[in-house]
Amino acid sequence: MAQISDRVNNLAVSATLAMSQKSGELKAAGVDVINMSVGEPDFDTPDFIKEAAKKAIDENYSRYTAVAGYISLREAISAKLKEENGMDFSPAEIVVGNGAKQELTNAILATINPGDEVIIPVPAWVSYVEMVKLAEGKVVTIHAGVDQDFKITPAQLEAAITDKTRMIMLNSPSNPTGSIYSYDELKGLAEVLAKYPDILILSDEIYEHINFIGKDGIHSLYEFEGVRDRVLVVNGVSKAYAMTGWRIGFIAAPLPIAKAISKLQGQYTSGASSIAQKAAEAAYRGPQECVEEMRKAFERRRNLIVDLAREIPGWIVNEPQGAFYLFPEVSHYIGKKAGEKVIESSADYVMYLLEEAHVATVDGGAFCAPGYLRLSYATSDDNIREAMRRIKDASAKLKD
Repeated sequence: MAQISDRVNNLAVSATLAMSQKSGELKAAGVDVINMSVGEPDFDTPDFIKEAAKKAIDENYSRYTAVAGYISLREAISAKLKEENGMDFSPAEIVVGNGAKQELTNAILATINPGDEVIIPVPAWVSYVEMVKLAEGKVVTIHAGVDQDFKITPAQLEAAITDKTRMIMLNSPSNPTGSIYSYDELKGLAEVLAKYPDILILSDEIYEHINFIGKDGIHSLYEFEGVRDRVLVVNGVSKAYAMTGWRIGFIAAPLPIAKAISKLQGQYTSGASSIAQKAAEAAYRGPQECVEEMRKAFERRRNLIVDLAREIPGWIVNEPQGAFYLFPEVSHYIGKKAGEKVIESSADYVMYLLEEAHVATVDGGAFCAPGYLRLSYATSDDNIREAMRRIKDASAKLKD
């Protein structure tokens, strides 16, 4: 029998991908499933970006690129960061990879040694914990529930720091909650981190453009003088430009770390797709109206799903400020019965909704927050209305 490494055996299967696969299997069997588990825009990639990819093919951009990506793309990213975010990263400090997920993993593998502690505020995206485990680091979670709008406080951060703390991962706007840290909230965290100069800050800003508070409401820990020189910024084209399958993300980091990430990437994937890189360059340099059109659609859907979710008895719902997820607290239904079957956890409730309501969601336990579930509203208004009707009706059947 083939031997599977402990490294892989210790990793959890992605719950979001697993639920999406299960809902796909039910659909293939003829079941009318509404999939609200998937974390990608339901829009098509804008035409001008697709045209740039076609042009790149015709112009024979078909050979290996530099490991860190085409210099023209890194220049475009550098300009975007400067103009939109006030961040000063040279092209040499930027590494382009196969999606933001790769660059997050690269950053951890390049900086975390076995036993190093990485602070992760939770709820958190399913892959963060597994990335740290892959590097043999130790995960330290800080929980912030719906009562805190899913945002940690400076006091919580201070209490979690030890002499082994090497990194904090922060995601704003957040997957799975949609919460966004304000300037003042980030300032409070920065003031704590300024006291610990050896702690790196890995800032996942992939949902930056999908926000409902205006561009001026989006901030980064990079803005604060006391921590700026150790902020690693991860972003990409997947969410803002509906380019999830193109697999282009980037990290902007201090030069020694960028070089280390490039060295690592050079040994296991090398550069990302040459065609996708040229498409991403067009996305950053081209017209941005498409981003605003999609953002407006997500805001409309956010308003719709929040209103409908608040009609479901027992759900505790906040109003997400960004991304395209709702993360209600649903422990009201734990302990209730579907016939003779007891709903013993939020995972059971999620499975019940799939089997009874034919709506695919994701258990909050996958995001280190049992008692919650995640719904993606990256789907049509009609699907949202129908899914929430089904969930409400199915939930009403659960009895004490």
